[in-house]
Amino acid sequence: MDKIKVLVVDDSALARRMLSDMLNEHPEIEVVGTAQDGAFVINKIKMLKPDIITLDVEMRTKGGLEVLPEIMQNYGLPVIMVSAHTERGAHATFKALELGAIDFVTKPQAGDMRSLAEIGDILAQKIIAVTRYGGKRFAQRRAPVMQPVKPIAPLSRMIGASSHVDLIAIGASTGGTEAIKDVLVPLPPQIPGIVIVQHMPAGFTKAFSQRLNSLCQIEVKEAEDGDEVLQGRALISPGSHHMEVVKYGSKMKVRLLETPPVNRHRPSVDVLFFSVAEKIGRRMIGVLLTGMGADGADGLRMIRDTGAVTVAQDEESCVVFGMPKEGIKRGGASHILSLHAIPEFLVNSVQHMVRQPRTLT
Repeated sequence: MDKIKVLVVDDSALARRMLSDMLNEHPEIEVVGTAQDGAFVINKIKMLKPDIITLDVEMRTKGGLEVLPEIMQNYGLPVIMVSAHTERGAHATFKALELGAIDFVTKPQAGDMRSLAEIGDILAQKIIAVTRYGGKRFAQRRAPVMQPVKPIAPLSRMIGASSHVDLIAIGASTGGTEAIKDVLVPLPPQIPGIVIVQHMPAGFTKAFSQRLNSLCQIEVKEAEDGDEVLQGRALISPGSHHMEVVKYGSKMKVRLLETPPVNRHRPSVDVLFFSVAEKIGRRMIGVLLTGMGADGADGLRMIRDTGAVTVAQDEESCVVFGMPKEGIKRGGASHILSLHAIPEFLVNSVQHMVRQPRTLT
């Protein structure tokens, strides 16, 4: 199998060297070149013909946000952003994802060798996942067309407590930031409470939640320990904590935990899914979106075993068909749907007490 050809773009000579050294250690990856800012990227693409690009978000001359639309429009290459671990870096990163970047990693913290090794491993995994399992879908990829999303009609016939769906739980990883946006933006304010785990570094989930809150009809916020799960509210687990759902009488609340990673992740989708399967049972919907690995696959099966409806995103609409594929393979998905079909399915499931057009075995 040919090595994956990577172009590393960063205005820091130290960062370029560190990223190149880390990636070249992986037997499936070869860094074919580097560039110090966006002004050099296009010529490097033409000369080196990389399979994927790592792109610094903020550079002195021509930053990642400036050159990214040109890359997407003219070359359609997958791009992974490399972001500073700052609030400004977080907001710029989500803008890059909106412009067509696939995913992001944070820059290693100075002097932290454990962080350096961990980030190098994460970046290599993302590069392999995107190019080996999503690369074909980027062959004709171009900059996304920004069109307003048509909201789904309000749930006029839904009567709060009488609904047979009390909660919706969503898990995602690589490609999930935009997938979650596409699911949440059309949802009406009467939708049951939503709890979400997106694999993301600490410090980025707040900016992610704020961005979604500005776009959605429902309230979206980074979860705090003890937050109540309410109709018309989506709670996103902080990047540094697992999140569980617990019941206090008729109320549902979230509990945040700093326990060890599960499936190499904190937050872990399985931790959330196991808790809702145990505490909520069949009166819920579980959704597993795009992502690499298998986190959430066992949890989705556990949710389905309660009799609840479960959804896995289909291969065609996934950035990386990893987590949903494993969820399907392990028998956890009662429905396999394209990303654009999921919001309306959720609304119909709530309003019409869960329709099942087909059951998978």
